[in-house]
Order: sequence, then structure tokens, then C-alpha cells
Amino acid sequence: MEMGKEIRRLRNDRGLTQEALATALNVTAQTVSKWECGNSIPDVQLLPELAVFFGVTIDQLFAISPEQQMERIENRIYEHGLFDKAEERQIEQQLQTYAEDPEREGRAKLLLAVLYNHQAEQYRLMAVECGKTAVEKTGGDRNAVSELANAWGSYMPDWNVRNHHALIDWFSDFCRRNPENRAALMWLLDNLIDDRRLKEARQWLAKLETIDSTYRTPMYRYLIATAEGKADESEKLLRELEEMDGQDFGWALTLGDIHTLRQEYDKAIEWYRRGQELQPSPKYVDSAVSIAHICEIRGDKAGAAAAYKEALRLMKEDWGIISGEERKELERAVRKLQ
Repeated sequence: MEMGKEIRRLRNDRGLTQEALATALNVTAQTVSKWECGNSIPDVQLLPELAVFFGVTIDQLFAISPEQQMERIENRIYEHGLFDKAEERQIEQQLQTYAEDPEREGRAKLLLAVLYNHQAEQYRLMAVECGKTAVEKTGGDRNAVSELANAWGSYMPDWNVRNHHALIDWFSDFCRRNPENRAALMWLLDNLIDDRRLKEARQWLAKLETIDSTYRTPMYRYLIATAEGKADESEKLLRELEEMDGQDFGWALTLGDIHTLRQEYDKAIEWYRRGQELQPSPKYVDSAVSIAHICEIRGDKAGAAAAYKEALRLMKEDWGIISGEERKELERAVRKLQ
């Protein structure tokens, strides 16, 4: 029905009769009439021709709303590998058009960021593979090693490159204007701690404490004390964090991360498993993948494969994901280990 209405609208906008449209598409006027009345729809093979004739996308023929179209774009990005230039440009243009509407600008710009980050990640993975080959074929050329390390997200010893001052400046300004935004405050704290700007981190933590009563504030107290080298204080804070009650699954995953960084792998796995148990369905795959990484570090191929398979099970049973790039990556990891 919606497609028929859209065909009628497009035809009327161009001042065409049903007969004129039928002639252009090599069908009968009766066929066009049936489309517009909702008694039938165009054959799927005719849809591209219709879209070209009216100068619209096939989605527009279905009269998909901008909100539905943006949801479709998001799903497509997450299940796709690298888009070629034409596909990327098409999606980009659609989102830029939606961004012209003030009510949709935020959502459209978010999806543009998702698109660009997705493409950047795909290129990064390509750079890793090219970098590996370059290092091998050049006998470890210094520039090849550097490019591989950069592509793989290696630690950067050069502070001039590694520091986050521009990001910190932007988030500091945003948080001053939006003091109730917990997510932004946490990103600010993460980067201040990573740059060892710990006095500033404590000041911003005090602001977080005014709006948050969860495990997150003691977590940051622990991270700051650890970065300051205050071993006794950090151990005390860790015990307090572990003994908290009534927290969500993120609390357990955080403790899994902390024990992983301490190379207390058995404890880390326990906390990751607890996090998966606490998490309501549909469950994310983070716990299983973290366990897989620990097993790989330990040289436990069977344990790593089992954890990746658990992640694949969750993707299928909890999310209905049976294809897409993320699933393929996990499947490749399993094959590599077997």
C-alpha cells in the first residue's frame, strides 16, 4: 500500500499520467493502476528501473521514514565489512541530507561518526595485514615496523603523540557546560588518568561523586590511587570495590578488567563469568571475548576457542546475528586456534 501511494505521489509530482508512466516502463496502464491502488506491487526486477526513472532510491519507493532509514543504515554498517567508495558516498549523502533537519541532526551526525569509524577500522585491519607482509619482506625495515605498530594500536612511547590534551580540553569544556553527563565525565577521567594528570582527575572525580552512587566512583578512586603509586590505599579500595552489593554486570566486568591488568588471570576469569551471569538477556559478548584473550595469552588454545564459541552462541541466540563482519572475525579466531 505504501509503495503504491509513493508511486502515485512521484507520478503526480512530475505531472505524468498512468499511461505515460506505463509506456516508460513497458507495462500496461492497468498495471500501474493496480500498483497505485495497492492491489499489487511492482516485480522486484522492475524496482531499480522505477527508482532510476523517478530519481530516487529503492528505499524511497517503499516510503521508508527517515528514522527507519537511519536504523537500516546503522544495522547495515555493523554487519558490513569495508564499503567501497560509491557505497560510502551514498550512505554519507543520505545522512548529510537528514542532518539538515535540526530534529534529526544529532542522530544523523552520530551515524556519520559510526560510518567513518567503521571505515577507519576496516582500513586499520588492512594496514595490519600489509604491515605484516612489509616487515617480513623488507627484513624488518624500521619504517615497516613503525607502520605495523601504528596500525595495530601499539603503545606509543613518544608523549608528544600519545597525550590526549586536545580531547581533554574539549571534554573539560563540555563537562563544565553539562555537569550531569556521567558518560562524558567518565571519558574525561579515563584520559586524565592515562595522561597522569591525577590532580585534575581527583577534581573531576569529586564532580562525578555528586551524581553517581554506583561502583564507578570507587573504581576511579582505585585507578587514581594505583596511578599515584599508593599501593596500600589502592589495595584497600580494591577490596571495598569487590565487596559492594547490588551492582550491575558492569561492576563485575570492571573487576575482571582490573584483575587482568594485575595479571591475576584466574580471578579475572571468575569476575568475567560473574558479569555474564549478572547481565540480563540479550547478553553482550564482552565477557566471553575477554576470557578468550586471557586464554590466548596463557597459551590455552582450547580454552580460547571455547570462549570464542560461547561469544558466537550469544550472538546467535541472544541477538539473532548469524552473519556480518563481527561474527566472521570471531569465526576466524576459532579456526586459527583449531
